[in-house]
Amino acid sequence: MEGGGGIPLETLKEESQSRHVLPASFEVNSLQKSNWGFLLTGLVGGTLVAVYAVATPFVTPALRKVCLPFVPATTKQIENVVKMLQCRRGSLVDIGSGDGRIVIAAAKKGFTAVGYELNPWLVWYSRYRAWREGVHGSAKFYISDLWKMLQLEKKLERELEDDARVIACRFPFPHWTPDHVTGEGIDTVWAYDASTFRGCEKRPCTSMHFQPPIQA
Repeated sequence: MEGGGGIPLETLKEESQSRHVLPASFEVNSLQKSNWGFLLTGLVGGTLVAVYAVATPFVTPALRKVCLPFVPATTKQIENVVKMLQCRRGSLVDIGSGDGRIVIAAAKKGFTAVGYELNPWLVWYSRYRAWREGVHGSAKFYISDLWKMLQLEKKLERELEDDARVIACRFPFPHWTPDHVTGEGIDTVWAYDASTFRGCEKRPCTSMHFQPPIQA
């Protein structure tokens, strides 16, 4: 059968179908590109989720109404803290222990050291570091929210033993006069003896490290 222009109908059908048939190579390339697109999207999405999971515990504390970011203690700062602990023995408590550097350093000097830190990731990492350094028996770390410790100065005055020493890094206590100061800039360390801020007779013994103190 022929169409109106004298062209066989079968020929018209074949031409019409051939216009809609894509080469096999084109289909394969399109499928490969689509697969790579899905793979790339999955990789990017997975990376973003991983970054979010890792960063959230570090960023969340910075979203608090009152906050101080985690800043690792410098090597010099640790040296200054250890210097303030010379000729002393007993226990040390680090409030806001971060990644555990000062607690571990104190444990290596023979102290029974404990660190309290809000960020659970830092606490777990501190425990790992203590195990790796071989002091996990004398260096302990616990998850604790130091932002609940309002009026920290009064709390320490009320609860510390008279032979305790409080060591502050980077920020001094606002109402106490330090017994000793060492270091400069961000490595400055202030030492406060409980016997002094209570007006008691001095006796050497235990210590507390705090980085940094809460402003009342």
